[in-house]
Amino acid sequence: MVATALLRIWLERSLEILAGWIRPRTTTAVAGSAVDLIRTCRQLLMENALLRRQLIVMQRQLPKPRVSWRDRALFVVLARFTVTWKSALRIVQPATILRCHRDLFRGIWRRRSNPKGRKALSTDTVELIREMAIKNQLWGAERIRGELLKLGMRVSKRTIQKYIRSVRRSPREGQRWSTFLRNHMAETRACDFVQAFDAMFRPIFALVFIELSSRRVLQVGVTRKPSAAWTAQQLRNLTPGGVGPRFLIRDRDDKFGQEFDRVAEGGGMEILKTPFRAPNANAICERFIGSMRRECLDHVLILGERHLLGVLNEYVRYFNEERPHQGLNQGIPAPAPRGRSQRLGHVTKPVLGGLHHSYRLAA
Repeated sequence: MVATALLRIWLERSLEILAGWIRPRTTTAVAGSAVDLIRTCRQLLMENALLRRQLIVMQRQLPKPRVSWRDRALFVVLARFTVTWKSALRIVQPATILRCHRDLFRGIWRRRSNPKGRKALSTDTVELIREMAIKNQLWGAERIRGELLKLGMRVSKRTIQKYIRSVRRSPREGQRWSTFLRNHMAETRACDFVQAFDAMFRPIFALVFIELSSRRVLQVGVTRKPSAAWTAQQLRNLTPGGVGPRFLIRDRDDKFGQEFDRVAEGGGMEILKTPFRAPNANAICERFIGSMRRECLDHVLILGERHLLGVLNEYVRYFNEERPHQGLNQGIPAPAPRGRSQRLGHVTKPVLGGLHHSYRLAA
């Protein structure tokens, strides 16, 4: 009895394999019918069901039928029991059936891995996890889990890791450069050179010092020959008491030199050199230089050093006391003291010969 059953199974399987070899090569009705004679009843039923389902889909909406997820699931199941399912497909490609099978497999295991009764995290909890991950770069998933427990929220470590992975691109040791600047912005200044040309196309250099926290320009120096001694003297003029901020950002220009670094170290300042070709490392100073070019230097014909120094000093006063800044939420770095307005109206004051205008309430 067992041998007979095994023989029958082996015979059916052999016929299925033979039909799979022959079926795709038959194009005529007679040859196809002859091949169907050696196929099992189950194979014929499955193939007919697969063909019938395709007809139902095509009759549903013409001329362009739309295949729903229910249809794709049935196609996957019927193709599982049909050896010649690739030759029986007409409205979809075999690659589509394989992709649907992978999607169904992924969805089944997702449901199995998610126990019944577990509720999805609320949007507020997810946003809180991401906010903690962004503002606290040194915290890991377990540290954030502890903070959530303090707030009465029980979230697994694996779930926290899933949400912080989307806001942290790659694991880093220590803090990022932007985080460092944000934490030490009040005690950090930056400097950089800007090059201009006079009416005779001769270069003139200006050295700019700016305070990061307030965006206030502290000092501007102008020279035709920026030597290391001149650059160091500009830093001494910036710190008359010999005490400066904690950090000073500069690039790797040779015009600074070792004497500049010695003056900075004598004033208790630590020099932070930006990487090569990385203007974003000194973004605030670079942003000011860009504004100075667009709003001042590109519209003024420079006659010499004294003329450039006067133009830049006037622009710096306007930049510090009159001009709103997007980085300060449209605030002003060092607004000039003004009296209380007694009547409606405003006063307009031209800046740089009318290149810009400053508006204030009438006193």
